[in-house]
Amino acid sequence: MHLAQISQWLPFLLFAFVSSITPGPTNLLVFSNSARFGWGAALPIILGGCGAAAALVLAVGSGLGGALANLPGVQRAMSVVGVIWLSWLAWQIFRSPPASPERDADGAPLGLVGAAALQLVNPKTWMMALAVVSVYAGHGADRLDRVQLLSLLFFLVSLPCMSVWASLGIGSQRLLSPRQMQRLNQLMALLLLVSAWAGALL
Repeated sequence: MHLAQISQWLPFLLFAFVSSITPGPTNLLVFSNSARFGWGAALPIILGGCGAAAALVLAVGSGLGGALANLPGVQRAMSVVGVIWLSWLAWQIFRSPPASPERDADGAPLGLVGAAALQLVNPKTWMMALAVVSVYAGHGADRLDRVQLLSLLFFLVSLPCMSVWASLGIGSQRLLSPRQMQRLNQLMALLLLVSAWAGALL
């Protein structure tokens, strides 16, 4: 890409950065899992979350978004499933003790498939994908090519953004005592619960 083409994509890159770095259910789960289990647990969640979000941009840009917009019942069902799942995950985080050198933390990390599935049932991720396609894809003959590039760029921007949250989680484990880590886990769980229900009610 030459300079004019790069500047053309700057507004989208800024949008992708802001939507990926700000606190939300996936970032809170990355933070919590990295604090409890380390990088090895955070990386599959990052790849699953980023990959699924990028795939939704591609799917919506290929026509699936219009079909979903005409099925409000499906949207409501996705919202209910997403809120129930996030509430269950919040409870697991809230009740889990932090990892320590002497023993492993209870429970298990969310994993790649779980993170991807969470994005697929999250109506906010679908709305983000609809916004991306409607605002940045255009309507010309090259629309599908632009959608593919949007999907790739979103994936590349969201990877380091979620990695920042993983680094913060790992750093907190090194800096805080086990008791403080447990309090932090509980705070993350409450924030995750608020984020899930606020998203469903708005």
